[in-house]
Amino acid sequence: MAQAVEDWYKQMPIITRSYVTAAVVTTIGCSLDIITPSNLYLHPGLVMKKYEFWRLVTNFLYFRKMDLDFMFHMFFLARYCKLLEENSFRGRTADFFYMLLFGATVLTSIVIVGGNIPYLSESFAKIMFLSNSLTFMMVYVWSKQNPFIHMSFLGIFTFTAAYLPWVLLGFSVLVGASAWVDLLGMIAGHAYYFLEDVYPRMTGRRPLRTPGFIKSMFADEAVVVARPVNVRFAPPPAEELHLH
Repeated sequence: MAQAVEDWYKQMPIITRSYVTAAVVTTIGCSLDIITPSNLYLHPGLVMKKYEFWRLVTNFLYFRKMDLDFMFHMFFLARYCKLLEENSFRGRTADFFYMLLFGATVLTSIVIVGGNIPYLSESFAKIMFLSNSLTFMMVYVWSKQNPFIHMSFLGIFTFTAAYLPWVLLGFSVLVGASAWVDLLGMIAGHAYYFLEDVYPRMTGRRPLRTPGFIKSMFADEAVVVARPVNVRFAPPPAEELHLH
C-alpha cells in the first residue's frame, strides 16, 4: 500500500506534485498547531498596510482541518490538476503555471473588490481561503476542454463533463456548503477559458501569452500533438469516470 502511494506520488507532474505537497504540509502543520491559520488567510488590510505579502500565496494552500472534506478536496486537486498538466498542458508546464497564476490573481481581485461593495462586503469578508476556489477553477477548465466525456455521480446518474461544475455546485448547496466558493472558481475558470480559447478563435489574438521570464523557469520537452485545423481542443473519446 505504501509503495503504491509512493509510486502514485512520484508519477505526478511537477506542478501538481508541488501544489499537493504544499497543501498537505500546510494543512498538517495547522492541524498539529505548528502553523497558525490566522497567519495564512487572505486579509487585504494586512497585505497592504502590514506588507504581509505571503498571504497572497498561503491562502491557496490551506484546505481547513484534516477530515473527510479535506480528503475530498485533495482528491479533486490531485486528479484535475494532474489531468490538465498531463493532457491539455502536456509539454507546456510554464503555460500551466501561468494559468494557475492567472486564476489566483482573478480570485484575489474579486475578493478584494467585492469586499468594498455594499451589501456584498459581508459575504466576501467570510472568504478567507481561496484554495477550494482555485481547485474548482481547474475542474471548470478541464470540463470545458473535455465536454464530451461521460461521467457518473456516485452511481446515481450520468452526465457529460460539460455539466460537472454545475453538478458539484448543486451538491455543495445540498450539503449546506457555501456556494460562493464554487461560483468564484467558475468565474475564474470561465475568464481563463474565454481569454485562452474562445477570444483567440474570434479575433486571432491571444491575450494570455505566458511571459518569457516564466517560461525560462521551466524546461519543457517538445511535444508534437496532432489537432484538427482551427480547433484547439478536439472532442476526446467517451470515457466512463466515477466521482466518489
